Amino acid sequence: MPGPDPLADVPPEDLAWCHEAVQDVSRTFALTVDVLEEPMDSYICLGYLLCRVADTVEDASHIPPAEQAALLRTYDAVLDSTDETDAEQFAAEVTEWLPAEGERDADWAVVASAPRIVATFEALPRDVREAITPPVREMVDGMADFVERYADDGGLRIDDQRELEEYCYYAAGTVGNLITNLVTRGEIDAEREQTLYETAEEFGLLLQLVNVSKDVYDDYNEENNVYLPAEWMAEEGLEQDEVLDPEKREGATSVVRRTTDLARSYLDDAGTYLQHVPLRDGNTLEAWAVPFLLAVGTLREVREHPEDVLTESGVKVSRKEVFAVVSAMSSKGRDALPSFRERIASAPFHQQPTSAD
Repeated sequence: MPGPDPLADVPPEDLAWCHEAVQDVSRTFALTVDVLEEPMDSYICLGYLLCRVADTVEDASHIPPAEQAALLRTYDAVLDSTDETDAEQFAAEVTEWLPAEGERDADWAVVASAPRIVATFEALPRDVREAITPPVREMVDGMADFVERYADDGGLRIDDQRELEEYCYYAAGTVGNLITNLVTRGEIDAEREQTLYETAEEFGLLLQLVNVSKDVYDDYNEENNVYLPAEWMAEEGLEQDEVLDPEKREGATSVVRRTTDLARSYLDDAGTYLQHVPLRDGNTLEAWAVPFLLAVGTLREVREHPEDVLTESGVKVSRKEVFAVVSAMSSKGRDALPSFRERIASAPFHQQPTSAD
């Protein structure tokens, strides 16, 4: 006999809006939400939107760093159940930095709708909110710290590998913990739970390091951020502000390769996480296996064309390969992951012969 509906108190029109918002702001994350089932798809959808509000503010190059940090601190207070700050106060403070309504993209539409997102989130069951809130607040607090750390530089300038991994933890390792908090509610074997928490952060760091590797051009041009470590750049005779200089491309390319090598070092732990993640409350293997496998494919593309991440052309996995990976994972289990990973690391998945060929 089915239990009570955990989404019974969530206004359906607000929940539908949140799902549409995820589709608008992230094609990649929308894939994850699409292949989850209720109620997990709504839990993850709302957790992601809470994170996206902070991420958009942190990336906003038109907001002075001191104001960015203040907005993030206010937003953190909104999420603190012991603080009286509400989402309307955050909305009031961020208003002057919002693009005009007719010029507002999907990310800023989400920021402007923070009160609606927070209200929808607060209608979720208490145990779900308690699973999601601490990692989100840790992310927000970490982002504020980084903005303040580099306030005089006008953008983030990561110093060394330690700081790169610290940033990636706040940006994505926290999300790994969020997922794990959700899927370990209720009864779970202690050894399995320990394995999940030992590898959850690594799963997130892998995905974020892939983003760092492939988004060098956009990060610098659109956000004035350089995540390739200054220490590594200096070893190649480069300043961070020379990251896109065509005359220094060979050195910058070498640092890109080094960053992808660091990302690859997390593949095994991320794979272990997928082998142990519980499939409960609508959680599905493909929701997390697909981004893992697409990360493998992206690392392959960056390995083959590292110079492209330093230009407007960029590097990405083709839509055909994305479709092929999603289709394949929809009918396969955990046993297929090692083989899929190996195949995708060597060549685009959709171009490889299948057992029927």
